[in-house]
Amino acid sequence: MRDFFKTTLATLLGLTLFTGISLVGLFAVVLLASNQDRKPEVQDRSILTLDLDKSITDSRPQQSPRELVNDVFSGDLSNSLTLRTVTTAIDQAAQDPRIVALYLKSSGGDNASGYATLKEVRDALTRFKASGKKIYAHDTQWREKEYYLASVADSISVNPMGAMEFNGLSAQTMFYSQALEKFGIGVQAVWQGKYKSAIEPYVRKSSSPASKEQTKLLLGNIWGEFLEATGTSRKISVQTLQTLTDTKGVLTAKEAKEAKLVDRIAYPDEIQDELKKLTGEDKKTKSYRNIGLSRYAEAVADRINSTKGSTVAVIYAEGTIVDGLGGPGTIGGDSLAKELRKLRTNPDVKAIVLRINSPGGSAVASDIIQREVILAKKAKPLVVSMGTVAASGGYWIATYSDRIYAEPNTITGSIGVFGLLPNIQKIANQNGITWDVVKTGKFADAETLSRPKTKEEIAVVQQIIGQIYDQFLDKVAESRKLDRSKVSEIAQGRVWSGVEAKKLGLVDEMGGLDAAIQDAAKRANLGDNWHVEEFPEAASFEERLLQNFLGAHLKTPVPQDAFSQEFKRLKADFDQLKTLNDPRGLYLRMPESYSFK
Repeated sequence: MRDFFKTTLATLLGLTLFTGISLVGLFAVVLLASNQDRKPEVQDRSILTLDLDKSITDSRPQQSPRELVNDVFSGDLSNSLTLRTVTTAIDQAAQDPRIVALYLKSSGGDNASGYATLKEVRDALTRFKASGKKIYAHDTQWREKEYYLASVADSISVNPMGAMEFNGLSAQTMFYSQALEKFGIGVQAVWQGKYKSAIEPYVRKSSSPASKEQTKLLLGNIWGEFLEATGTSRKISVQTLQTLTDTKGVLTAKEAKEAKLVDRIAYPDEIQDELKKLTGEDKKTKSYRNIGLSRYAEAVADRINSTKGSTVAVIYAEGTIVDGLGGPGTIGGDSLAKELRKLRTNPDVKAIVLRINSPGGSAVASDIIQREVILAKKAKPLVVSMGTVAASGGYWIATYSDRIYAEPNTITGSIGVFGLLPNIQKIANQNGITWDVVKTGKFADAETLSRPKTKEEIAVVQQIIGQIYDQFLDKVAESRKLDRSKVSEIAQGRVWSGVEAKKLGLVDEMGGLDAAIQDAAKRANLGDNWHVEEFPEAASFEERLLQNFLGAHLKTPVPQDAFSQEFKRLKADFDQLKTLNDPRGLYLRMPESYSFK
C-alpha cells in the first residue's frame, strides 16, 4: 500500500503542472492515503454513532472530489452509507462487548433515503435494542424520515429551540407541457395502461384522476406503515398520531414532549454529558468515547468476512434502466446482463440475490436483463430483493426469480408501457431552420425530430406498445402463476405498495435484503458454510481517488434554499430525459419520480 502511494503521489505531483490540481487537493490525497493505512480501533465502552443526515444507498455511489475531501476532514471516509454496511455493523455492535450503546444524531438535515431502505435499518435498530443495549437519539428539528428510525430509541431528545415536523407525506409533480409549447418543442405520447402517467408531465397541465387515485393509495399505505411502526414503538395510537398530523403539522419542542413523541428537551452538550456516564468518562472530557458507523464497519470487517465456504452473490440493480453499458446512477442493460452471466457461470457462486432499486426504463434493456435472470435461475437459486422502488422495468426484471421479497413500503408494479415522441419543428422554424426530405418508403423518416408524427406513424408505435404490453402481461402471468385476466386487471400501469403487491400476488414475502440472502442460501442447501459477496465489485479506494482527483478542484458547499432545491429537482427531471435511450423509444417506467415530503 505504502509503495503504491509513493508512486502515485510522485505521479500526481508531476501531473499537477498539467492538470491544475490544487495544493489543498494534494494535501487531501496524503490524508486519504494515511487514513487508509490505519485500521480503526474500537475502544472499550465506546458508543456507536449513526448520522441520520447521511443517505443510505444499496450500492456505493461515485463520490465527488469535494465529498472525498470533506469525509477525510470529518474522519469518515464515506459521504453516504450502504445498506448492508449499516445493518451488518449494527448487528455486529449488538454482540460486541466494546459497544455499550448506540447514538442516533442529526442536525436537522433532510435524509434522501427511501422508506423501504429505512425500514431495513429500523429493523436492525430493533434487533440492537433487543440485545439489551440502549439507543439514544437527538436532533435539532426532527423530520419524518429521521424520526422513523429514532422512534425505536430508548431516549429521544430535541433541541429547546427545535421542532418536530409531523405533517404527513405529499407527492408533488411538476408539469412541463406549457413550457415545452412556449419554447416550440412538441411532444406526442403513446401509452398502454390507464395509470401509466409517466407521460403526463409532458402532455398535461395537471395530474389525471387515475394518477391522483393511485398516488393517494400509495401515500396512504406508506404513511400508514409509518404511523403503525412509530406508534407501536412510542406506545401512541395511530389515531392520536394522525390527529397530531391533521391539527398541528409542526410541533414545538414543548408540544412534542407533551405528545410523548420525544422524552427530553435538551441541548447537545447535555446529551453528551449523559453519554459520558455510559462510557465512564469525566464530565470535563471534551467528548464521549465514540466511533462512527462506517469506521466501526471497517474495524470489524475481518470479523464479518471471516466466514469462508460457498458464495452467495448479491448483485445490485440501482437506478434507471438504460440501453447499453449505462453510467453513474443508471443500470446498463448490457453491463448488468454481463455481470449476471459471470455469476451464472462462476462455480464458486452457489446462489444469487438480485437487489432491485429501480423505477424502470428502457424496454429493450429490461428484456436483455430479464433473459439473463431466466438463464441464471435455471443454473442456481435466484432470489429478488426489492428496495425502495422496483417498478415497471424494475418489476419486469424481477418476475422470473425463485422468490420476490419486498418491504411493506416498497413501490412496485407499474405494469405498463409508454413512448414519448418529441419534435423540434416549431422552435427550428422560428429560428429560420427548415427541412426537406427525399425517401423511398412511407415510414423512412418516421424517427425524425423535424416534425410531429403522422397518424399512421402514431398507429405503428401504438401497435408496438400494445404488443410489448401484452408480453408484459404474459410474462407476469406465467412467472407469477396468475390468471392473465387478473394480471390485466391489476396492471394498467398502476403502482402498488409492497403490502398491496403481496395481496395481489406480485410479490411473495415481506422482508428486506437479509431475508432474501438467507432464503437464497437455504435454497442452495449451504447450511452455515457460506458468505456474501457483492457485485458489481466496487472500485478500490486508489481507483476512486485517481478517478475523482485528476483535474478536479475543490469547491465550498453552499447550502441550498427552497428555490434552488426546486430548480435542482427540475434539473433532475430533465436529466431523466437523457436516460430515455431505448432503441425504439419505448419504456417500462413507473408513472413519476415520487419524492415524498
